Amino acid sequence: MIWYLVFAALFIIPLWKLVPDYRLPQWAALIVLIPLGIFVLLWVMAFRDKIKIPGIDT
Repeated sequence: MIWYLVFAALFIIPLWKLVPDYRLPQWAALIVLIPLGIFVLLWVMAFRDKIKIPGIDT
């Protein structure tokens, strides 16, 4: 369990700085705490130009 939190923290720190470049709120980096959440976040970042998020994109 502790290893999971260590690895999650190692991913949160750089993603916290990257997600604003993809027009996502910084708190979106916290999805890494959910198991397999890193894959969801990376998928959204990869296809961000094709995805419209209600409330963020106008």
